[in-house]
Amino acid sequence: MKGGLALDGASSLVHGTCIALDEGAAILQGPSGIGKSDLALRCIMQPAQIDGRALAARLVADDQVMLERRAASLWARAPAAIAGKLEVRGIGIVEVPHAPEARLRLVIRLVGSDAVERLPVPAETGILGLALPIVQIAPLEVSAPLKVLLALLRASRC
Repeated sequence: MKGGLALDGASSLVHGTCIALDEGAAILQGPSGIGKSDLALRCIMQPAQIDGRALAARLVADDQVMLERRAASLWARAPAAIAGKLEVRGIGIVEVPHAPEARLRLVIRLVGSDAVERLPVPAETGILGLALPIVQIAPLEVSAPLKVLLALLRASRC
């Protein structure tokens, strides 16, 4: 550590599910059973029409995400044993479209619908010494996949 910040090359294995869209990725975090993998599945398998484009996410990692700091950015990838694999409750482990790695742009905290603010103040969280925007989304709402994709597009443009 230098000056309280993680040095280039620092890494961490974290619990969550990570998806990529265009040039950025978001990590979905929350307690076990809240719906991280289910929400990722909906973002991957149900393309959304946004800005005149059909957009579908790709899986980066499910359940465990390896984060690595490279200069002023964070990169996410799956541990080799689970690359391209997504746990689908009631079906099992399935192969889905995936990205070998992606630049992490957003943290999405999955919470109950009563915990989501109507008009939230922009917030950040720190990972490996870098600040990332964080939003809260209720994963079981019908619009949750659209909210994830919109938030990720917004974060990737900043």
